[in-house]
Amino acid sequence: MAQEIIIRPGRNIAGTLSLPGDKSISHRYAMLASIAEGTTTLENFSTGADCASTLNCLKSLGVNWERAGNRVVVQGRGPNLRPSARPLDCGNSGSTMRMLSGVLAGQNFTSELAGDESLSRRPMARVITPLEMMGARITAADGGRPPLRIAGARLRAIEYKLPVASAQVKTSLLFAGLFASGETRVEEPLRTRDHGELALRAFGAEVKQHGNESRIAGGQKLRAIEATIPGDLSSAAFFLCAAALFPGSQLTISGLGLNPTRSFLLDLLVGMGLRVSVTQLEETHGELVGTVQATGGELRGVTIQNPHTAMLIDEIPVLAAIAPYTTTGIEIRDARELRVKESDRIAAMATNLRTMGAAVEEHEDGLKIPGGQKLRGAKIDSHGDHRIAMAFAIAALRAEGETLICGADAAVISYPGFFEVLERVVKR
Repeated sequence: MAQEIIIRPGRNIAGTLSLPGDKSISHRYAMLASIAEGTTTLENFSTGADCASTLNCLKSLGVNWERAGNRVVVQGRGPNLRPSARPLDCGNSGSTMRMLSGVLAGQNFTSELAGDESLSRRPMARVITPLEMMGARITAADGGRPPLRIAGARLRAIEYKLPVASAQVKTSLLFAGLFASGETRVEEPLRTRDHGELALRAFGAEVKQHGNESRIAGGQKLRAIEATIPGDLSSAAFFLCAAALFPGSQLTISGLGLNPTRSFLLDLLVGMGLRVSVTQLEETHGELVGTVQATGGELRGVTIQNPHTAMLIDEIPVLAAIAPYTTTGIEIRDARELRVKESDRIAAMATNLRTMGAAVEEHEDGLKIPGGQKLRGAKIDSHGDHRIAMAFAIAALRAEGETLICGADAAVISYPGFFEVLERVVKR
């Protein structure tokens, strides 16, 4: 039975947090650790269910790992994994399915990747097409949807232009490029997060980048690493937006990942009126990490469109959730990708905002949400989507009356302790 949580209004946000490890980096490090030589130790590994799905798939492929809390130790097998006797269960994780497909395309056996009901609705053609061009044979359900059956092969390098900007597809092709003869080149229409390139370099591979193109030569060997994974900026977005709702809020988040391809969120929030300072900045395995201090002020509106939409794709739900409280509103365009996430996030945001009394214009590729609105507490449907559940917990903090979030347990996908941590920093 889906969990229900009541969120009561707050008067400000105050406290100090450190967040679970970045999901994007955790996925990539675990996959590369499995095909590296030696033992990799990862501290602050993501606590989310999606990254647990990646670890469980790797175990089915013969990779030994141990986990104690947020510490994961992976025994690398080198480039050759072991076939699984049963389908690999990716759960709700599209990241697992897309990126692991790149590794499996270069194995000398056949694998099947399956997932839950939500994942089974998500399109995979954008990763199937280029992997088939490299030599893998892939079959899927109608519409290029899971489950996927991947017959691995000796891969050949390709030059490929992504029709839609996707860091997951880019990473999948770079991972496949490790197993290909020649140099694989991937060009994206808009720059996306570069965690894949940085992770490959951390494990010893040479990756060349020029503009929006990334290149990798096949046959490179990976070596194990010891790493502490930075706190997840997409999880921090919820707390930063909560602080932005209340003038005078004081929030500090330590050990936070500040990768330049992800940290545009901070620039955007500063432009909207949140005062932000960054201290203790350092680099680890190519990833920037620092402490962020945020102070609330008057909250202004903004327009989000490409290329910024692509940079903020995971943060858009919570930005939409606080839009009615801004002075001039928020307009989001070029975000059609949100229609095929864990839920149709555009429709889910519009429906739930209207349920709370907001005026909203819904477009095929986004939303227009006027500012200066008052919201009322209501019964909210998460649609089984972790980011929708968490976004409306933030919207509820300035609503009149209590808000009931149905399906709040969806938050375990990325942040199992989210609601407890939120309660700790909300002052009433």
